[in-house]
Amino acid sequence: MSAFFKTALMLCWLVLLIYWGWSALRAKPVARNESRLKQLLVYWLPLAIAVFLLGPGHWFGHSWLREQFVPHTTPVFTIALVLSVAGTVVAIWARHQLGRNWSGNVQIKQEHTLITAGPYTWVRHPIYSGLLLLFCGTALMVGDWRGVIAVAIVFASFWFKLRQEECFLAEHFGAPYLDYARRTKLLIPGLL
Repeated sequence: MSAFFKTALMLCWLVLLIYWGWSALRAKPVARNESRLKQLLVYWLPLAIAVFLLGPGHWFGHSWLREQFVPHTTPVFTIALVLSVAGTVVAIWARHQLGRNWSGNVQIKQEHTLITAGPYTWVRHPIYSGLLLLFCGTALMVGDWRGVIAVAIVFASFWFKLRQEECFLAEHFGAPYLDYARRTKLLIPGLL
């Protein structure tokens, strides 16, 4: 992978993480939360494993995890970077739209409001959509089977998390949320 693509991918992740850290400081206080053990085991541990899988290739030696599923070519890297940039933009836009209602865990905030504007017009969980695009772009740029496994782990973790969020939001907002859910998809406009 050329230095340009590697640097551009790292910038996507860095911009996302800096924005996340800065904007998390303004979140509303928590009204309802799920257990820390569940958060660790179902959400954070799988993400850590996925990030590890996407780490430097030499960590995996000559194992099957390092076998390529796509060629390491400029066109593949370009597509991967476009996916990564798009994912970063969607995730930050969605995070910005949530404002002080955002949390890294499944929570209901004090004075929580239902957000249905911006990317939430098309999908109910656009942060996960954006992050999945970013992980897919990263996996494509890595080009090895370990990237495919990392994306599958992230998808499974997000799926469990969004299902729990759906329950929390439906209980908290009732009919308005159920109506919103009927109009929008979970992750991919018009599909899923």
